[in-house]
Amino acid sequence: MPTGVALREARRQLFDAAERVLLQDGPSALTSRAVTTEAGCAKGVLHRHFDDFDAFLVELVLDRVDRVDAQAAALREAAGAGTVVDNVAGALTALFSSVAVAMVALVTFRDELRARLRETWPAGVPVLTDAAAMIADYLRAERDLGRVAADADVDTLAPTLIGAGHLLFADRKGTPPEAGAVRAVVATVVAGVLREPE
Repeated sequence: MPTGVALREARRQLFDAAERVLLQDGPSALTSRAVTTEAGCAKGVLHRHFDDFDAFLVELVLDRVDRVDAQAAALREAAGAGTVVDNVAGALTALFSSVAVAMVALVTFRDELRARLRETWPAGVPVLTDAAAMIADYLRAERDLGRVAADADVDTLAPTLIGAGHLLFADRKGTPPEAGAVRAVVATVVAGVLREPE
């Protein structure tokens, strides 16, 4: 990598490389050397842009949280279209087919990363807590439209859906669940609150 590469480009290249290492080999293989080797740059590039490796990992996790925020906007826009079950199943599949499951493993695996994240993220696991907020916001919008019961406890349903989705996708070496399996879990969780024909 040339030394004159802009910070944003270097950060993106390093984040993408870290994601590939994490998905291929798991959190124990994620080292600064593995990241820079995967990115095809000198080890010093990472340390030029981040105080240390854990600072890099914090920024990686927060960058992936931003992706959930973009997905949340798209899901919110889907309120009133399609079916609630299909919309939620699609959101869970998009979330957990990405690097979200690996991020949970990374945060669980690294004590220092968790400690640093707590400085700005006081509760829950980043990515999953944002995903639960995304689902709750969507269900709230559907409740306002009358497609979900007015008394539905969306703040309980959302983490239940995230937990169930995480369990379906958690085996990173296995094949992802079929769309029908994801849809069946969502349909079961929200069955009592739907006010639309399925």
